[in-house]
Amino acid sequence: MDPVIIVGAGPVGLALSLALAAQGVPSVVLDETSGKEDPRPARTVVLRADMAALVERLGCATVRDEGLRWVGWRGMRRRQQLRQVAFDLGLGGTEEWSEDPDSPAAPAAPLHIPQHALARGLRDALAREPLVRLVTDARLDTVEQDRTGVTAHTRGPDGTWWRGSHLVGCDGARSTVRKLLGVRFPGRTAVERHAVAALRTELPWPGESLLHRQPPWRGVGEEVTARPLPDGVWRIDWLLPPRGELVTPDALVTRIRETLAGWCEGTTPPYELLDTGVHTLHHRLARRWRVDRVLLAGDAAHLLGAVGTQGLDEGLRDVDNLAWKLALTWHRAAPDALLDSYQSERRTAIAARLRAADQALPALRGGGGLRAYLPGVMRGHDALLTDGHLGRGPLGASPAYPHSPLAAPFSEGMVPVGTPLGAPVEDVRVTAPDDTTVRLRDRLGQARFLVLLVAPGSGVWERRHWRTAGLMPRLEEAAEALPVASEVLVTDAYPGAPAHAVLLVRPDGHLVAAFAGVRPEELHAAAEAARGSAPEEAPEEGPVEAGPAGAAGREPVVPVEVPAPAEASLGHDRTVDVH
Repeated sequence: MDPVIIVGAGPVGLALSLALAAQGVPSVVLDETSGKEDPRPARTVVLRADMAALVERLGCATVRDEGLRWVGWRGMRRRQQLRQVAFDLGLGGTEEWSEDPDSPAAPAAPLHIPQHALARGLRDALAREPLVRLVTDARLDTVEQDRTGVTAHTRGPDGTWWRGSHLVGCDGARSTVRKLLGVRFPGRTAVERHAVAALRTELPWPGESLLHRQPPWRGVGEEVTARPLPDGVWRIDWLLPPRGELVTPDALVTRIRETLAGWCEGTTPPYELLDTGVHTLHHRLARRWRVDRVLLAGDAAHLLGAVGTQGLDEGLRDVDNLAWKLALTWHRAAPDALLDSYQSERRTAIAARLRAADQALPALRGGGGLRAYLPGVMRGHDALLTDGHLGRGPLGASPAYPHSPLAAPFSEGMVPVGTPLGAPVEDVRVTAPDDTTVRLRDRLGQARFLVLLVAPGSGVWERRHWRTAGLMPRLEEAAEALPVASEVLVTDAYPGAPAHAVLLVRPDGHLVAAFAGVRPEELHAAAEAARGSAPEEAPEEGPVEAGPAGAAGREPVVPVEVPAPAEASLGHDRTVDVH
């Protein structure tokens, strides 16, 4: 069967190719650049713990070697510290957590890493993957579809026709794929502007990130954020007015010196300036994310990033959602309708995130007025903004898909657990079939569903003592009969779950259903729904409309050999040098 064509060799395109390869799907990654890129220390990304775990599972070693997990977060306004949160630096952490110091639950630490280091780690992993071919100097100019696949043409030293089962546009905000499809990309331009500097220095809170609103120093602005990186490097962002204020090098140096002095008791510490830029954030959302066999992901499908939201983190969530669905479709283990749920779930989640940010912006950036002097109003604004940075609330929490077309049909055997239906499951410790104890996240991303049994006390016994006792034989038989590949795992406890509960988990870690005990028919119906079809029968694949013309009558050529991949580009850079 033809490979999947991925257009764009930024982190999203590279991650998608690796995620597909992990599920036995070959791909060709088309990079319009030469694959060479200069490092930009001021261009960094923040990944929530689950997305950092995703890229690490894909073989990206730089998340450990060149990224930094924050030990905590501080929120300040004027001279007052309003909030301090300690992060969980272990393998766990939780999506549901409390700021009560007596609470044992703590948020999992985000990962901060230069984007060029992340992309390099993904390229290194790709170089070891025989199912992926990276092609540089390949600029797409034609896409055409038919009933059995996609034909694409690239310009370059040797113009080439490519044939694939599907094509995914991961080619950034100026996506050629989106334009060839004629998909509109409405939204707002320049929602926020930030002056950015990467510098090496010592600040009073090593390893902690800081959000400082209304700092009491002249010439700094209304909001400053400091985020640590390895080797004593910090990325500092100053919120700029929406219009005007040209940031000259002298003005930026003044901001740096006054900010550092304000944080260091009036004296500017020694610092080494590594990189500068102006980062402009836009909010846009593509009208369609799927046109038959062509799909969009990452910045080609959405732009966001204001008030603490993280654009690349959301792009990787696109990958996590799409890869297993595309893999099952490619292997013909699910109806083509499964791919429709990608747009339904991810576009709805991004739309909700953009709507929350747009609703928050007038209150956070509106200049105050009488509301700024009312008790609790500013504190509430600070909490809302901080939530976006901490990965909670409407601006930052991991998306759930409660109204997904893949939702399981209701049955009397369902039981509530601590995770709502459609939400990401907690990363509990589980016993795997090979008798090893691992994190639940370690078993994700393999195009198989997870069947998780909550069995109190199982953690103190070797698996060979209980795998043939109690519920296990019946559960393994039920899992074997599912319409999708599955793996049975056992955990000693799961938040909110009663003993002997059985959880069905999608390959991307979202909860399908939880049952009181082993219920083979209900478990089968839930798995059938989660693979995109009604329990009775899967819908037949309908005809595919033709895409833009340009390749009709030409024999597509895809080399069978997989040469050593070249370096890939980061794609479109929206951080511009300061002049």
